[in-house]
Amino acid sequence: MSSREAALDTALVSRAQEGDRGAFGELVERYQKRVYSVAYGIMRNRDDAWDVAQEAFVKAYRNIHRFEGESAFFTWLYRITYNLSIDHIRAKGRRDVKLVDENRELENALQQEGKATSGVNPAERADRVELSSILHQAMGKLSENHRAVIVLREVEGLSYEEIADVLGVKKGTIMSRLFHARKNLQTILAPYVQTGELSIDERELSAEGA
Repeated sequence: MSSREAALDTALVSRAQEGDRGAFGELVERYQKRVYSVAYGIMRNRDDAWDVAQEAFVKAYRNIHRFEGESAFFTWLYRITYNLSIDHIRAKGRRDVKLVDENRELENALQQEGKATSGVNPAERADRVELSSILHQAMGKLSENHRAVIVLREVEGLSYEEIADVLGVKKGTIMSRLFHARKNLQTILAPYVQTGELSIDERELSAEGA
């Protein structure tokens, strides 16, 4: 995050702490997609991620006066999102995260975004959908902690220190989790790589999967 963006967050938080609901609304607009992305990356269920994202902002609003600025606002918000996501999963007693029909949802999303696949070769489009489905399922097989570090590092681009702040653990723990998360993904995807169904580098794998 640039210094300009950080300064904007600080100003909006200060206004929100003084009771300016419009300022908090601006914070919601700035982070709603990213909060949803983090929740979905951990939970792998769109409806649950939407619920958690809404709950995260409600909780942040109710506790904004407690934010003291010791960390960046977005890491504080991500921490709330992460904790709510884990609580939600455990409350439902789930060990296996529900997988969705990625093929249908991907096609619908592309259509809603202006026929993003128009002009694409049908075979290439089918390959893209298949790849997305493979990566989605691979991410679903990781633990919640491993999905979290992959999403926060590869998708959100947070530093090790920022991820440690979000998850409330040491930097070394984050590095270890990320190493094992990537290794597990490589193991899960090995059959596809060997058969030629999957041919992407590790960073692309992480971003696509989340």
